[in-house]
Amino acid sequence: MKHLLQSDALATYIQRISRGEALFLEQLRRETQKLPEAHLQITSEQGRFLSLLVELTDSRRILEVGTFTGYSSLVMGLSLPKDGHLITLDTNPEWTKIAQQFWELAGVSSKMELRLGHAVDSLKNLIEEGQTCSFDLMFIDADKQRYDVYYEFALTLLRSHGTIVIDNVLWSGRVADPKNHEVTTESLRAFNEKLMNDDRVSISLVPLGDGFMVAKKRY
Repeated sequence: MKHLLQSDALATYIQRISRGEALFLEQLRRETQKLPEAHLQITSEQGRFLSLLVELTDSRRILEVGTFTGYSSLVMGLSLPKDGHLITLDTNPEWTKIAQQFWELAGVSSKMELRLGHAVDSLKNLIEEGQTCSFDLMFIDADKQRYDVYYEFALTLLRSHGTIVIDNVLWSGRVADPKNHEVTTESLRAFNEKLMNDDRVSISLVPLGDGFMVAKKRY
């Protein structure tokens, strides 16, 4: 069964049943592949999952930590209603310039707001602006060693019963290797354990891509 799940034929089948990607999403993926950091981009299957989550949660306001070239923000923005709004945070003007180009191409730029700067500073600014408890969904895919910090901000900025999605929590399986004590591995391992025991949220670790932790705020 393990061999079957890893087969190219099955991967192609899953993509077809999941409707694959819109043309501009395929174009953005190809553009991102030109970068040495292309591995930072989420998979198309993860994108479909995020898109569905936006619809399932009836999200109108989304907060993202980690824009990169904009694939995740684009796929979520496409599922937002016309009056929806997505704020995305990043530090890299070159990567996010690509994101903005494709938001425009896809016709969702009016829903998108990019804030450049250190994420912690941007998150503090949102609280100072009175945006506490105002977001429906938050996607975290940035500095792994700061996940705990971003998570605590998420619980403040999300509305009651809002949803948090965190990428890379499996860290290519390294979190399950007792011999691996790298700093990022240990940080993610501790983060996963924290969420497992946190009664403020209900969670599910979804083995999609490099691992999606999905948490629902309980209050």
